[in-house]
Amino acid sequence: MRIDIFTLFPEMFDGPFSQSIVKRARDKGIVSLFIHNFRDYATDKHKTVDDYSYGGGPGMVLKPEPLFDAVEAIRREHGGEEELVSTVLLSPQGRLFRQKTALELARKEHLVLICGHYEGVDERVREHLVSDELSIGDYVLSGGEIAAMVVVDAVVRVLPGALGSAESAIDESHAAGLLEYPQYTRPPVFRGWSVPEVLLSGNHQEILRWRRRESLRRTREMRPDLIKEAILSQEEVSSLEAVGGLGSAESMVE
Repeated sequence: MRIDIFTLFPEMFDGPFSQSIVKRARDKGIVSLFIHNFRDYATDKHKTVDDYSYGGGPGMVLKPEPLFDAVEAIRREHGGEEELVSTVLLSPQGRLFRQKTALELARKEHLVLICGHYEGVDERVREHLVSDELSIGDYVLSGGEIAAMVVVDAVVRVLPGALGSAESAIDESHAAGLLEYPQYTRPPVFRGWSVPEVLLSGNHQEILRWRRRESLRRTREMRPDLIKEAILSQEEVSSLEAVGGLGSAESMVE
């Protein structure tokens, strides 16, 4: 996969993308990451990328010309089949970025991320340049750079070969629509607090059942909104309904 990020602050990406899983994925050739300063595509002597909003109002708006020129230059040089390329604007107005969104983007061959800034971007960027808009949450950041880091990290870790174990991505919170079950390691007793006996039993079927129950319990307690979209067995649906864990919405049943 190739990922191109367009930003006014390229230095912000030096640390996050030179560490941990993203670095290993780059070293393995699983993903290629390129950071571009779209100020370089401004054509006036002051390298202007923003201007006042027509109609008045506070703050500045990113101009369309530098963004169109920057993104289209990369598309011409590295563009692939249209359905395998996604051009994304990071914006508080975008659809909420979730684990299933990461899986969706991971199927693309080329991902283009545009980091918004100031009061936003000229509406023509939204209408004619990008194919998607994403938000990482219902709050306002200073720019799209941190959001782009979140998207890249989530997408890269689900690419085949990025993690040490293929099971790691499957077991993580949100991967199956639920929060992850509790995890324990040595020692078996710490300050009088013991590891659940089932995890020490060696009975893998019982361990799997315990983990599923705990995953459901934790999701019901901490993120009940996720339960509504989870794929559950009829037995699990009945069990959750008995304790009021499904609410008024129906979950999908296997």
